[in-house]
Amino acid sequence: MANVARSLTRFASSTPKASTFRTTANTTARHACIRQTLPQSSRRAYASGPSSSSSSTPYILGALALAAAGGGYFYFNNGGLTQLKEGSSKESRGVFTPTKEDYQKVYNLIASRLDEKDDYDDGSYGPVIVRLAWHCSGTYDKLTNTGGSNGATMRFAPEGDHGANAGLKAARDFLEPVKQQFPWITYSDLWTLAGVCAIQEMQGPVIPWRPGRTDRDVSMCTPDGRLPDGAKEQSHLRAIFGRMGFDDREIVALSGAHALGRCHTDRSGFDGPWSFSPTVVSNDYFRLLLSEKWNFRKWDGPKQYQDLASKSLMMLPTDMALIKDKEFKKHVERYAADNQAFFDEFREVLVKLFELGVPFQSKPEDRMSLKPSIE
Repeated sequence: MANVARSLTRFASSTPKASTFRTTANTTARHACIRQTLPQSSRRAYASGPSSSSSSTPYILGALALAAAGGGYFYFNNGGLTQLKEGSSKESRGVFTPTKEDYQKVYNLIASRLDEKDDYDDGSYGPVIVRLAWHCSGTYDKLTNTGGSNGATMRFAPEGDHGANAGLKAARDFLEPVKQQFPWITYSDLWTLAGVCAIQEMQGPVIPWRPGRTDRDVSMCTPDGRLPDGAKEQSHLRAIFGRMGFDDREIVALSGAHALGRCHTDRSGFDGPWSFSPTVVSNDYFRLLLSEKWNFRKWDGPKQYQDLASKSLMMLPTDMALIKDKEFKKHVERYAADNQAFFDEFREVLVKLFELGVPFQSKPEDRMSLKPSIE
């Protein structure tokens, strides 16, 4: 450590104030030295445990001296606000503040992987990516200002092992190559951006989004029970969503995400898709709730409903609660009759969900709309 301090002192005293730094033939060696100086926890993967509580200030100072002297590469993974970026020829490019263009590149890679990786449920990882973004955000508690997308604490047990999060490792693993290619983006921003991408790539509305979330350690994991239980009904829905600050209209709008994906017996215990097009965002969920006849499914699994006509669709007790309750039902009817009304209000409520509890430095007007791969 004393050597690091002396290196910093010598660098500060010998460098002209107006000097510029260029890479040299020793760049590779300096990069290696930086990697040795920086603690490994500075690039923690999602499966790792909590970081050490000891101070890393001396390491950072040493790294700053070495990077400045040799044009090296390192970054602070703190919401992508101020970081050093290495160029394609290994040259230092100075302070890096990600722009909309940078986030569009992240989006494009996610979209490309969604298109290429068609070996998941119904031919798309899109629905499980939406579920990841939804579940990492839906833990927010407005009374304690805890939970929400800020932190990406599902990386750790026990939160990753909560029953409601069963199967989401598939989504986290799907996004890991994206994180490796763009290490400056936090997991918290990546997961919500991926949710936006999945919605848009599955023909849903464009969802305004902004960065600024930070990753947090295992001590910030939320308790089990904050996410909806599909086996319950309207009072449960109001309790869970009310804790986050959502009203009846917003609860119904968010429920429209059930047009996507399916349930699995080895995860939730339930089985089947909600709609005939589980990889397309639409108002089908609401239309089917109203137009189909639903009976209890006769099987050994938990209580769920089955459509009488095809016997291939299912609804959960929480879904049926939306048409049993008159206050919920009026919104179901609106969305079933008007897909654009659903899209407009779904967009609005997803923005709110993904931002719950996030201490943004930016303003709402700084949100960006990223371009879908197919218009």
